Amino acid sequence: MGNVHQRMKRNQQGLIILYTGNGKGKTTAALGIALRCWGRNMPVVMLQFIKKKELKSGEHLAARSMPGFEITALGDGFTWLSENLEIDKQLAIDGWELCRQNLLRQDISVVILDELTYCISYGWLDIDTVLRDISARPEGMHVVVTGRDAHPDLVAAADLVTEMREITHPFTKGVPPQKGIDL
Repeated sequence: MGNVHQRMKRNQQGLIILYTGNGKGKTTAALGIALRCWGRNMPVVMLQFIKKKELKSGEHLAARSMPGFEITALGDGFTWLSENLEIDKQLAIDGWELCRQNLLRQDISVVILDELTYCISYGWLDIDTVLRDISARPEGMHVVVTGRDAHPDLVAAADLVTEMREITHPFTKGVPPQKGIDL
């Protein structure tokens, strides 16, 4: 994988891609990029800020059999269900240190920062620090960020911004999350 990976990194500009908005599909779009890159022998790291460490969603199960695709859940579940936001804040701070380490790796083509926007909008992570660390990444590394309510500075720094807009959602009809679709 090394020769192909190094050649591809030299031949492309590293992009910052942001999927935001209140509609479903932000993480799913990021996983689409991960799958495309993985298929091109471009190693991927996905760090999920809100997802519970014990959660074994479909992407976690798939990544187990995909060498070169690492997924790590950094959170303690959905923050609106949290009983202790200080723990969630500390998990985000600790998680950012792992993100910083991955953003400096020379052997990675894509770093996905799933649900990062929440940590910024809740004030758990400083936007200037986040943007500085993303900017320090190796040449050719792509960074994908997901989550609602993206900070304006993050939007301005991104090369591609897509806003997902909810029109209808099964949850509003009482349909619970579905395996393979939502988790």
